[in-house]
Amino acid sequence: MNKKFFLVNLLIILVLIPSIATADSPYGKMDIYYNEKLLSGEDVAKPVLKVEEPFKIGINLTVHQKCHVSIMLSEIGDNNFEIVSGPTSKMKDYGTELLDQNSSKMYEWTVKATDNWAGGSLPINLVYQINDFDTGDILVKGKFTVAYCTISNEYYGGETPTSENQPVSETEPSPSSASTPAFTLAGAIPVIALVLALFRR
Repeated sequence: MNKKFFLVNLLIILVLIPSIATADSPYGKMDIYYNEKLLSGEDVAKPVLKVEEPFKIGINLTVHQKCHVSIMLSEIGDNNFEIVSGPTSKMKDYGTELLDQNSSKMYEWTVKATDNWAGGSLPINLVYQINDFDTGDILVKGKFTVAYCTISNEYYGGETPTSENQPVSETEPSPSSASTPAFTLAGAIPVIALVLALFRR
């Protein structure tokens, strides 16, 4: 077993632990969808995807007061996923808009995996922040995993990836547990930094 990739997968699982699919707070409610299917409270989608195979991620957000909502999709590393269409055009780029009191907004992205991680597995996450309209104060912010994607060595169009040196997942991911929307990024940042440090060696 490749010790390096065992450690990487273990750390990714630790990142996945704080995950939610449906959550309520004093500030609002969110429902999470993968390929237009509602995920239940503790579910994380675990698709097996071909390179460049499109899939959809959605969040239906209801807010209880007038506020600014910032939202983005994130990943470990860079250029592992590409946004085809959606409310934001790039991974790790926030989109911000004003939502009225007791209003709902459906955010939906079409995303595809690149060949950067062909033969391996990694999460795709949703990051959000809600700010009070009048004061600008942060009401709640958080991050959670929507899907833990296994990327095959086959292209969606039937082609074979040219690179033969791709990371391989050697452990079975077991993301679980739901968190409240008040979960922040502080706990995940050191883990992500360690993952990236391993790849630089």
